[in-house]
Amino acid sequence: MSEIPNADPEGIDSVRMTWNNWPRTKVEASKCVIPLAASISPIRSNPEIPTLPYLPLRCKTCTSIMNCFSRVDFTAKIWICPFCFQRNHFPPHYSMISETNLPAELYSQYTTIEYTIGDKNHNPVGEFDVESAFVFVLDTCMIEEEFEYVKSEVKRAIGLLPENAMVGFVTFGTQVQVHELGFSDMSKVYVFRGTKEISKDQIMEQLGIGGAGRRNVPGGAVGVGGYQQQRGMPMQNSGVSRFLLPASDCEFTLNSLLDELQTDQWPVAPGNRPSRCTGVALSVAAGLLGACLPGTGARIVALVGGPCTEGPGAIISKDLSDPVRSHKDLDKDAAPYFKKAVKFYDSLAKQLVSQGHVLDLFASALDQVGVAEMKVAVERTGGLVVLSESFGHSVFKDSFKRVFDSGEKSLGLCFNGTLEINCSKDIKIQGIIGPCTSLEKKGPSVADTVIGEGNTTAWKMCGLDKSSCFTVFFDISSSEKSNAPGSANPQLYLQFLTSYQNPEGLTLLRVTTVTRRWVDSAVNSEELVQGFDQETAAVVMARFTSLKMESEEGFDATRWLDRNLIRFCSKFGEYRKDDPSSFTLNSFFSFFPQFMFNLRRSQFVQVFNNSPDETAYFRMLLNRENITNAAVMIQPSLISYSFNSLPQPALLDVASIGADRILLLDSYFSVVVFHGMTIAQWRNLGYQNQPEHQVFAQLLQAPKDDAQAIIHERFPVPRLVVCDQHGSQARFLLAKLNPSATYNNANEMAAGSDIIFTDDVSLQVFFEHLQRLAVQS
Repeated sequence: MSEIPNADPEGIDSVRMTWNNWPRTKVEASKCVIPLAASISPIRSNPEIPTLPYLPLRCKTCTSIMNCFSRVDFTAKIWICPFCFQRNHFPPHYSMISETNLPAELYSQYTTIEYTIGDKNHNPVGEFDVESAFVFVLDTCMIEEEFEYVKSEVKRAIGLLPENAMVGFVTFGTQVQVHELGFSDMSKVYVFRGTKEISKDQIMEQLGIGGAGRRNVPGGAVGVGGYQQQRGMPMQNSGVSRFLLPASDCEFTLNSLLDELQTDQWPVAPGNRPSRCTGVALSVAAGLLGACLPGTGARIVALVGGPCTEGPGAIISKDLSDPVRSHKDLDKDAAPYFKKAVKFYDSLAKQLVSQGHVLDLFASALDQVGVAEMKVAVERTGGLVVLSESFGHSVFKDSFKRVFDSGEKSLGLCFNGTLEINCSKDIKIQGIIGPCTSLEKKGPSVADTVIGEGNTTAWKMCGLDKSSCFTVFFDISSSEKSNAPGSANPQLYLQFLTSYQNPEGLTLLRVTTVTRRWVDSAVNSEELVQGFDQETAAVVMARFTSLKMESEEGFDATRWLDRNLIRFCSKFGEYRKDDPSSFTLNSFFSFFPQFMFNLRRSQFVQVFNNSPDETAYFRMLLNRENITNAAVMIQPSLISYSFNSLPQPALLDVASIGADRILLLDSYFSVVVFHGMTIAQWRNLGYQNQPEHQVFAQLLQAPKDDAQAIIHERFPVPRLVVCDQHGSQARFLLAKLNPSATYNNANEMAAGSDIIFTDDVSLQVFFEHLQRLAVQS
């Protein structure tokens, strides 16, 4: 599997597993070291997936959906469910089926299929037909220059929104201002104090949208029932028509409002931070949406330019002599605001999930703004997050534009997703790591141990997009009888059911059913080995380690990874006891130790030199991106450009640096174009502008074009760093390279290459130690 280069490793199903052949017993599974896990991108687009205009057939016992692995008796018109072996009768409208006349869902190539569940998710509120809503929550405590940048980006975004998308606008500084866009004669604002927590009812009362009579409407109703009760309520409709308007109606009002909008005018004492009440502002936005549009796909787009210093969710005092919390402070429990802020955002997350709304966070500041605390609300609602240094930086500007782009470059933002998983009898689900929330739906396939969002077989994803990815951890039931079904039926089945509302407002149900083989790894481990996916295993270990670092106190990630790698190599390596030189690894495992070496050095494990905000940001992206992208975050790719050869992959090693080479490093969050010394000197002399040096001009241009191609495809947009050997920015490349040449062995170095000033072990030394420890008896 890992040897065959595949253009699309995820295929039609968008499912990748650590092990593609599964051990039969819990004991054998634990000996595999790497957990049984599947990574799924539930709504990734693929031209081969058919969309059917009718409802699927469900098994009457286990409610799983009929699929191409169901056995069919054409004469008796019965299908047998592969999950619970229940015999189900076909309904009358399937009476014409035969071996030559099959419905699409029984075709063997359609393991993934999409059903159109309902017509457009109409939510008539007043005279508007609502498909999606965006509430912009804008920080006004910024310097003038930053404020101008962010205002122009918000204007551009509003121009890109679909005409019928509802828009709301909230600004905040020392206080929160809710702008009544429906009152166009003059600007009318409702002000909330930023110092204390406000309940949803108080928000509704102050904004005058519904009183006691509104409170019995279910906040989480995603069906039509929730809307029926609300239709005849002029009070609530007035709330929508006052604070939320279709983009086409309020674009002019909003643009003139943004033109007049000033930075926060409250005086800031010298030596103090401005008072910024981010927590209250997000509460108010959530309350406004909950009162007006419960169950409708809506996003709160928060644009934050500094830390919250006022009211609930504050992460730091106003005194500038207090530094914002660091990793060391969090380890020592010396961050007095942290737990309280996380608790506040946790309750905000629960409110947003019950309403079916998403929180997106765009944070741009030189200091931290509290991403670490807000992570829970963004991740549980499936929101987007972008962290940059300035609202004028391309990382923010280009990423923000991508969110609202339609057509080819669109992110495919969808709403109100739920994911359900059905599995064969002996398989248990431990949980999911990724942007979702457990719906606490119990069932026989729920495991006793919990990893991430667990204790359930169904999850809510308020927001999801084409690239959203989830990692599901499985366990095998410990019953002794588990040999029986494995021997009776050598195949195991997993079914992923994702229902969601697409950008056009249609409700779709995507059904992916996959099968894998049970193997008796105690007898023969060869089949188990051949089903190992190295890339997926490395990413799953990275996600699992990140989760443990966040949830377990005093967890030593490096030691845990090392121990597991040693156990793994002892189990699957071939060697003579106590003879390190005899150690070899099967080609199906050959890249895995190298991935672990780079994971140990990555920003996910080594948090030194990163703020808690940056670490939270990196981990959120690690958990939501597909396997290929996440693998690049762990182990960057390096391409070398030179005169005498075509661009080619280079080793991620300091030895790859050459004076006459250009290197292109893609580490996902940044893309680095690195010019060797000679190349940089020639470029500074302007040789590329001379007609006889066309080849040199092309050599300089090639990596830039490739870098742009990477940036063009990716969200959030990575930072582009163009640097020269021995320049200050070269650190972006050097930090990622294997230090095979350091100041200790600089005398062995080739001319024109480089050394790294570090005491970190190199890959070679790491391998030597690994071999020695793996073969120990």
